[in-house]
Amino acid sequence: MCFDRSTKLFIILGGFFICNALIAEFLGVKIFALEETLGLEPFNWDLFGQSGSLSFTAGVLLWPVVFIMTDIINEYYGRRGVQFLSYLTVGLILYAFAFAYLAIALAPADWWISIQAEQGVPDMQAAFSAIFGQGMWIIVGSVIAFLIGQLVDVTIFHRIRRFTGQQHVWARATGSTLISQLIDSFVVLYIAFVIGPQHWPIDLFLAVGTVNYVYKFVVAIALTPLIYLGHAAIERYLGPELAHELRTAATAGV
Repeated sequence: MCFDRSTKLFIILGGFFICNALIAEFLGVKIFALEETLGLEPFNWDLFGQSGSLSFTAGVLLWPVVFIMTDIINEYYGRRGVQFLSYLTVGLILYAFAFAYLAIALAPADWWISIQAEQGVPDMQAAFSAIFGQGMWIIVGSVIAFLIGQLVDVTIFHRIRRFTGQQHVWARATGSTLISQLIDSFVVLYIAFVIGPQHWPIDLFLAVGTVNYVYKFVVAIALTPLIYLGHAAIERYLGPELAHELRTAATAGV
């Protein structure tokens, strides 16, 4: 079977997009301290009457890659390309969690439960369940927030593109990410922790959501050069004529 360059590129970009989103969902169970990781003193933020340190899910290591993939796919394959991959990703995330829950329900072998006891894990079944058995509200919240964020991203991206044309890649890429992640940051927390069984007070919801968004804002700005590097690599791979053809078709298909 032979694929042309544009098809191969879509498969590669889509593969990275889906893979990173899936891994981020499962890594998100770990919360890490940013200040300690970087060897810094605790920041001790104080917002809306709440205070705390800069703690984030490990998934934030991978979501920026998804943001970059979204903008690049948007640039060359348009709204339909991003929407197709977004819906497919949501389906695969749910599929993955369904099998994670099925694996948790399997009766563990007696010898396996204590196999890592010397490494500080006395019950492998409990550890496996804790890591892969994320709460249903968190799963629902993250999936809905992801899908809404992607749909908002693609809409804002092309609205900005109407004014910028083929120029100012940073404006539509970074701008759409900043707006979509503002929505994503608060939607996931609201569903998972306000509507969910923990019933966070609104002050805590606003404080944590703001801290999360500020982090994503800084990362989005810092990663802007990578978008240009990605575009340069794609332009070399596709060639100027095919690259221009794809970008024009992506705009026309909106």
